[in-house]
Amino acid sequence: MENVIQTDAALHPGNSGGALADSRGNVVGINTAVVGPGAGQGLGLAVPVDSTTRGIIGALLRDGRAGRAYLGVAGGARPLPPRAAAATGRRTGLEVLSVVAGSPAADAGLRPEDLIVALDGAGVGDVGDLQRLLDGERIDRPVALQVWRGGAERILQARPSELPDD
Repeated sequence: MENVIQTDAALHPGNSGGALADSRGNVVGINTAVVGPGAGQGLGLAVPVDSTTRGIIGALLRDGRAGRAYLGVAGGARPLPPRAAAATGRRTGLEVLSVVAGSPAADAGLRPEDLIVALDGAGVGDVGDLQRLLDGERIDRPVALQVWRGGAERILQARPSELPDD
């Protein structure tokens, strides 16, 4: 799990969704997981309350559900080649390792070995960056992908679909 708060607060099965508060009573996270016996018993994990969480809560209140945008790529962080770093002002990008056939990424022309460096101008240095940017507001809306391919920058247009529930 990425982007979680580790806590020693007493969490038990059934506590998921409960608030994690700091010493001043401010909600800082939503309890989500308990690590069981033999793997750090007494260790709890909470999703931090940040702008992403606030957006999800807003969507749940407004629509009764929170959608997530889907491109259809798998990849990992990679340092940019010096020329790409100089041209983009970024040090890392998301290397595309595979593209799902028929996905929005495939329709946009993304290919394995492409380096995604930005989505709508926001930097993409790893999978977490891309996941944070693919919120429900981007479903079925065009996005500009800044890609480094074959020694040159390209701008590809994609239209993320909604991530299926299953």
